[in-house]
Amino acid sequence: MSNIDLGTSKFIDEQRQGESIHVETTSLSNGKKLFLESYGCAMNFSDSEVVASILSQKGYSTTRDELEADVILLNTCSIRENAEQKVRIRLNDFKNRKKRQPGLIVGVLGCMAERLKQNLLDEEKLVDIVAGPDSYRDLPNLISAVESGQKAVNVLLSREETYADISPVRLDEKGVSSFVSITRGCDNMCSFCVVPFTRGRERSRDPQTILEECTTLFHNGYREVTLLGQNVDSYRWNMTSKGEVKEENVATTNFAELLEMVAKIHPLLRIRFSTSHPKDMTDDVLETMANYPNIANHIHLPVQSGNNDMLYRMNRGYTREWFLDRVAAIKRILPDCTISTDIITGFCGETEDEHQDTLSLMKEVKFDFAYMYMYSERPKTLAERKFKDDVPEEVKKHRLSEIIDLQRKNSLQAHQSFIGYIQEVLIEGFSKRSEEHQVGRNQNNIKVVFPKTDLPIATYVQVKITDCTSATLIGEVLAL
Repeated sequence: MSNIDLGTSKFIDEQRQGESIHVETTSLSNGKKLFLESYGCAMNFSDSEVVASILSQKGYSTTRDELEADVILLNTCSIRENAEQKVRIRLNDFKNRKKRQPGLIVGVLGCMAERLKQNLLDEEKLVDIVAGPDSYRDLPNLISAVESGQKAVNVLLSREETYADISPVRLDEKGVSSFVSITRGCDNMCSFCVVPFTRGRERSRDPQTILEECTTLFHNGYREVTLLGQNVDSYRWNMTSKGEVKEENVATTNFAELLEMVAKIHPLLRIRFSTSHPKDMTDDVLETMANYPNIANHIHLPVQSGNNDMLYRMNRGYTREWFLDRVAAIKRILPDCTISTDIITGFCGETEDEHQDTLSLMKEVKFDFAYMYMYSERPKTLAERKFKDDVPEEVKKHRLSEIIDLQRKNSLQAHQSFIGYIQEVLIEGFSKRSEEHQVGRNQNNIKVVFPKTDLPIATYVQVKITDCTSATLIGEVLAL
């Protein structure tokens, strides 16, 4: 499942879409089955693997069949109203099922749980358990409380919790690519964003535990990891936000250094990361990328708007000029690097001129792909308190349509530049449209489709690009 509305967001990276989880566990079974469903971003996807690991140690086996589950947990997203509405529909389905299956336990995890808290239990009576992003260790106790006839809630946010000592189970049963969280929470108070209120303050994870997790993944056959954080560029181990050392005699690590450490695990382990923040991206990260061929040649750099007044109202912490300077640095240090972005249209007070500035920035940068959304006001954000959501819905839709149309043209133009060139592609599986074709991604994070080979997944192949669409490269595998 996914909270992404395909009507308002195109060029979607499939790795960011959630789905039900099934993993085999080695712990003793208690005879009960867990069904997990994730919505939203890659961080939720990663958190669900942590939850599955915690409960597997208590004897729960996981299932893809919700009808045979004893416990159903929905890991939720609050980034847009549409995301929450999809979860509510599912919860009402489960509420009706509980009438036929009285012992069924239903819980809400993640950002929606953190935002609505007790309301989900008391007023709406949709669930038995409400657990925020920092309380997953408490899930066995919460489930036990429900089994004894109580409702259970834990939405306490932590300044320390990173789940660094938990070995996540892996959702990708194919064993090709996996997410590895390096930070939790966010200190950037973007006026439109609810994340700081649902995930708490930013904290970085011990780099040694990150290295151990990535090394284990490689030895288990995975060939790609994505380092995750709300803002990976602000990763700092044993450092304050000002770069001061917290504890003497303890090594410090910034994101560029962490990136290098992970890249050194093995040349065949491809490294990606998400998400970068324009105000924090430094040249040392770009230079590290240039020094290691196994670090993917792609950067996701959300701009949100191309107008300075809008960026100020959004509290983004940079200007259009600063953003363009960072783009120029990327193209100077990494000439073949692809750049993707996020764009919000119809934010509070957006004028037609401000919208045109976003279009002009898109024309100047020519992003390779983008996630594009209409603004959706979220409770408790600075924007809700300070600004009026005053752009009419029809205007938002029209402006979004213009942005999508322009991005489609930019993506097609960018992909056409690959025709005739040879790309290294990591095989992920078969094409959804035909089992006569395999699919994978190149270093630039672009999907590549090619006639099937006898090679297994998680194998690198050389593919000559012969054609493309605005979303996909099409090619032929060179002689093996």
